[in-house]
Amino acid sequence: MQRVLPTLLGLTIACASTESMASADLIITHAKVYTAEPGQTLQQAVAIEDGKILKVGSNSEMEALADASTQRINLAGKVLMPGMIDTHSHPVMAALDSLGANLYDELLPLQQFEQWLIEEEKAGRAKHQGVVLVSGMNSSYWEQADALGKRFNQGRWQDVPVVLSGIDGHTGWANNAMLKRVGIDAAMVKAQPEKERSYIGHGADFTPNGYLAETAWDQVRSQLPAPDDELMLKAARKAVAVNNSVGVTAWMDAAANGGVGASLFEMRPTEQDVGVLPLYRSLSEKGELSAHVAALLLAHPQSQPADLEIQAKVMQQFAGVPNLTFPGIKIFTDGIMEFPGQTAAVLDPFKNSLKRGQLLIDPASFPKLVVAAEKRGWIVHMHAVGDRAVREGLNAVAYARQLAPAPVPHSISHLQMVNPKEFPRFKELGVIASMQLLWATAETYTEELVKPYVSAMAYQYQYPARSLNKAGATIAGASDWPVSSPNPWNAIAQASTRKGPLGVLNAAESLDRQSMFQAYTLNAAKALRLEQSIGSIAPGKQADLIVLDRDVFTVSDAELFDTQVVTTYFAGKAVYQVPADNSVAQAQ
Repeated sequence: MQRVLPTLLGLTIACASTESMASADLIITHAKVYTAEPGQTLQQAVAIEDGKILKVGSNSEMEALADASTQRINLAGKVLMPGMIDTHSHPVMAALDSLGANLYDELLPLQQFEQWLIEEEKAGRAKHQGVVLVSGMNSSYWEQADALGKRFNQGRWQDVPVVLSGIDGHTGWANNAMLKRVGIDAAMVKAQPEKERSYIGHGADFTPNGYLAETAWDQVRSQLPAPDDELMLKAARKAVAVNNSVGVTAWMDAAANGGVGASLFEMRPTEQDVGVLPLYRSLSEKGELSAHVAALLLAHPQSQPADLEIQAKVMQQFAGVPNLTFPGIKIFTDGIMEFPGQTAAVLDPFKNSLKRGQLLIDPASFPKLVVAAEKRGWIVHMHAVGDRAVREGLNAVAYARQLAPAPVPHSISHLQMVNPKEFPRFKELGVIASMQLLWATAETYTEELVKPYVSAMAYQYQYPARSLNKAGATIAGASDWPVSSPNPWNAIAQASTRKGPLGVLNAAESLDRQSMFQAYTLNAAKALRLEQSIGSIAPGKQADLIVLDRDVFTVSDAELFDTQVVTTYFAGKAVYQVPADNSVAQAQ
């Protein structure tokens, strides 16, 4: 009897275990399952229960978990992957821009552009409460600031405020009617300190030509007509829908407390600056937030540790909202690289101005802010474009690493120029490289607006993805939508080819698709501090999954670029299905 009892007990436990596993709500079989779990080969099938992954393995193993009530989906060999994760995006603002007149970075001759704008105005998309507004302007237009003035300061436009918003989010142009409205004239420009004056395009007599950057651009943005609540909610819904349509089920909102018209570049936020957070809460309450939103709250670059209490109080206002988390703060350490802005902080001076851009953080005090954020368990996510900004950002983290026994995974985004001395420091310091590799292309921005003005060495290491990867950095995918498309498949393919209309941007820095798959899944989840719940297909994690229309492991880079998502699942429920005509909604 003593022999029989343990045997019976073992059978009882085995049966109980099998019974607990035999309750899958959904099994997806006959797939190529990329789990994103390190070292794991492609699997065949997945079982889902209560919105979470129950098991991953073979077709027969998943079939054994099904019963009469289980939904079965046979993918007939299609690829199944974790939902894509974007580590730097502004989706609500991007969607709002798409609802109005938007040039989407297209560069038209000025006469053709004016005719396009007239048509947009007739269609009711360009004019809002008396102001003509165009989003998505290519930065090359700013070289034509005087020509823009000749065209849009006379005739039908003479008394109508016209505002052209740069796709980079840091620059824009306004005609004389708008400049007058916000109080920018020769006297005002002349009275500005050198730093602020550099943000305003002007002649020798200080007369402004309409071009504006950073805080000067914020001055105009803050005076634009505010959209109503209904339009903002529509934009928020579209932001979620567009992301889901390209397979994105989580993102880091890189300025969640910055609303329409907020002065973002050197923002001094208050408890009342809640930006798009109420929209995310509203969608969540309605059951429409089919994505994880990791909301970063902007803090001023010169903030002191005590100032972080403002962000803490905002986080408290939205605590407990499903699918909304608060990993930390966002800091602008510098501006942009492209001429005529050149506000990025660089090690070697720009060749035309002999200036080193604008370093917004104080190297002496910023490390203390990083330490203060770590004490709260927050990450610091840094906008750093120039190599000097990247270096000082890493220096601040190095200071914190001397004091913090359990460091948090800070991240630096953009990384347009990185000095080789910094490559190994990302791994050493545990700093995640959040990269927009759709930008790694030889085009007007890189070849005409950057290359003539920087050193050959600096230019050689533009968007240095392979160098960082080889040095052991954790690379995470990002879009910075609306600066570029939120479609991760475009960026994944571009990272490999680095081809553009003007050639290839340093092929030595290309990055393979396998590394990019990890960049948009588990690596990105780490940046959002959600790697325990999303980012890979593993038991216990949320069932955020995507089905693809092609074998992304074998197709050419050109075919990879055009990958379409067939189905997107969020918590085990289909939240996007490709339209019947097999065309995916445009993610503009």
